Amino acid sequence: MTTRTRNRPIGSTRISHTAENYLLSLAILQEDGLKPHMSELASYLRRIPEGEEVGTTLASVSGMVQRMAKDGLLQVNREKRIDLTPAGFARAREVVRRHRLAERLLVDVLGVPLELAEAEAHSLEHGISPLLIARIEERLGHPDTCPYGRPIYKADDTALRTSEPGTFRLSEAKKGPTYVVTRIPDEDYPLLSYLVKSDVLPGRRIVIVEVADYRGVVDVSRDGQQVSLGMDVAARIWVRPA
Repeated sequence: MTTRTRNRPIGSTRISHTAENYLLSLAILQEDGLKPHMSELASYLRRIPEGEEVGTTLASVSGMVQRMAKDGLLQVNREKRIDLTPAGFARAREVVRRHRLAERLLVDVLGVPLELAEAEAHSLEHGISPLLIARIEERLGHPDTCPYGRPIYKADDTALRTSEPGTFRLSEAKKGPTYVVTRIPDEDYPLLSYLVKSDVLPGRRIVIVEVADYRGVVDVSRDGQQVSLGMDVAARIWVRPA
């Protein structure tokens, strides 16, 4: 037995990159309030960069979920919805930490454009060791959120955070008041590029011009520039009163 193996903490054995991507995806979906069916998970996995080679057919997703369930990371309930087990959450928390701290490193230190950092973080997250992640977190000043407003979990966190107190979906906002954007979707490159171009980003102030249910859009004003967002997009953007 090598010294490296002897000194490895119990439970620290790394799982496959594919399993890590599944845990990351499930954590994000559950933060958004969804315990997905197999088809919903497969649909989400298609947003992950092709280089990750996660496999997105229903057959491949079903096979991977079954293997991870056998390993005690996932469970499928009677409604065929997929959930993280406590062991799965512990693994997912570390994957999410690495991914979101990598995003922060790319944006805050290396100056990678916001719309590119999400995809680049997928390449980095798998190779970051516990020692390196601690150094990165310290270098960044222990940030609470990633550049897109999602939480960066701490080592002692025991549950996923679906939302921050006092925040709600943009689709639920009222016409007139000023709001501050707190979270935007980060896994959809064309949408993310549009939000960056429109400057609808975490920390920015927006005013609701119109909630047009008949058109299926929310019109917002950002520094006098009007931006139209579909209701499905508005439901994935979180805000709080300014």
